[in-house]
Amino acid sequence: MNTLHVKKNDMVVVLSGEDKGKVGKILATYPEKGRVLVEGVNLVRKALRKSQDNPKGGIIAKEAPIAAAKVMLQERYEMRKKRRQAPAAQV
Repeated sequence: MNTLHVKKNDMVVVLSGEDKGKVGKILATYPEKGRVLVEGVNLVRKALRKSQDNPKGGIIAKEAPIAAAKVMLQERYEMRKKRRQAPAAQV
């Protein structure tokens, strides 16, 4: 069984790729594939077939899973950022 460093409803920051720097909530995790679904990140356009619910059909933007290694918990990211901005200790 594979485990991930994040879980559903965690706030994360995207570390690399097209959506680098974006913050979002984890909507779903896929530990067997090592991927996570993040709100508002990695949007893909999906064509909808005409149906009774959607008589016109059309195209919608929908989140697609990204690699779990590309995200970090927001609080850990903020701590890392603060630590890097601190002045170096004088010897």
